[in-house]
Amino acid sequence: MFFQKKPHINTDEQKIEQFLTRGVEAVFPNKAFIQSKMKKGESLTLYLGIDPTGPTLHIGHLVPIRKLSEFQKLGHQIIFLVGDFTATIGDPDKTSVRKPLTRDEVLSNLKEYKKQASRFIDFTGANKALFRFNSEWLSKMNFKDVLDLAALMTVDQMLKRDMFKKRIAEEKPIHIHEFMYPLMQGYDSVALDVDGEVGGNDQTFNMLAGRDLLKQIKNKEKFVIAMKLLTDPTGKKMGKSEGNMVALNQTPEDMFGKVMSWSDGMIVPAFEIVTDVSIDTLQDIKHKLVGGENPKNLKIKLASEIVTLCFGEKESEQARHAFEQTFSKGEVPEDIEEVSGGKAWIDVAIEQSLVESKGEFRRLIEGGAVSEMTTGEKITDPNTVAVTGVYKIGKRRFIKII
Repeated sequence: MFFQKKPHINTDEQKIEQFLTRGVEAVFPNKAFIQSKMKKGESLTLYLGIDPTGPTLHIGHLVPIRKLSEFQKLGHQIIFLVGDFTATIGDPDKTSVRKPLTRDEVLSNLKEYKKQASRFIDFTGANKALFRFNSEWLSKMNFKDVLDLAALMTVDQMLKRDMFKKRIAEEKPIHIHEFMYPLMQGYDSVALDVDGEVGGNDQTFNMLAGRDLLKQIKNKEKFVIAMKLLTDPTGKKMGKSEGNMVALNQTPEDMFGKVMSWSDGMIVPAFEIVTDVSIDTLQDIKHKLVGGENPKNLKIKLASEIVTLCFGEKESEQARHAFEQTFSKGEVPEDIEEVSGGKAWIDVAIEQSLVESKGEFRRLIEGGAVSEMTTGEKITDPNTVAVTGVYKIGKRRFIKII
């Protein structure tokens, strides 16, 4: 009989310390609890859950995915969980109830998830990552199961969630099914019987709900690692719902250009949580920024690192060359004006005096004369929200949306 060799558990203290600190916002119950288990060489299971609310993963997802990969490389079991059931409900947000997705929409969205995730985590070999769906258990629950689960959490606990607090303060409704979402996501921890969970810090409430449920149902202590979020200058996380997403299905050239359009304030955080540069290099980057280094040079390095991570060195070099070719032509001025996006293009054009009238801007749009410089993508609808990038309007006008 063939017995598969168990993976070696790496107990190197320096690697464990990096795992628990780099890019990490908070750990629960505490750092010492996790350290103790890892240093003893215990074989642990960590999972990441992602709802397929869009047709591609993005750079924001990459932060916890890379932490999951780090855990796998230390010899532990990891699970990539697709929330195909929870996606049909929708995680509540601070302003309004989310539009539920149909089953067909969810299945369409998740088609590329495993392929994209496999760039960073290993689904083959002796210590292969598991790829699971939470419909495996949630779709089988009957009404009594749901009531029994609901009995384990109080309304008072739910109302401590920041987004529910905000809704109440603004006198906006909270629907009963929205209270169920943390319970469903929390039950994933019970069904998988894991040791820990990793996710963005915006998921802390849901991850801790899973910690509470696992403790009550199986008397098991689950640890939680909440990762820092990659945010834009306004504090909004980089993602689909904010319109500033850097998708993993973009070309290397498009990804390079998107990163170059990020604000200077994102350089250091992005190097920390999205790249593999050393801590010493990270400190050197901070010193260079303070010392007056041109942020553009550091951003080129950042874009190169990210594209290399996603596509490889050859593709990164080609993307960098394409970007530098575009800007070396002298088409884009060095002192290009920067403005905040988040509003319709036609409003941006009027407010920034890029055109004399809305009619003129519509005519430019119809003529294909408004485009993003690094990708060549044309703006075809004047009411489209302006997202990050360097844009050419007509023949001689340029603007950078941050």
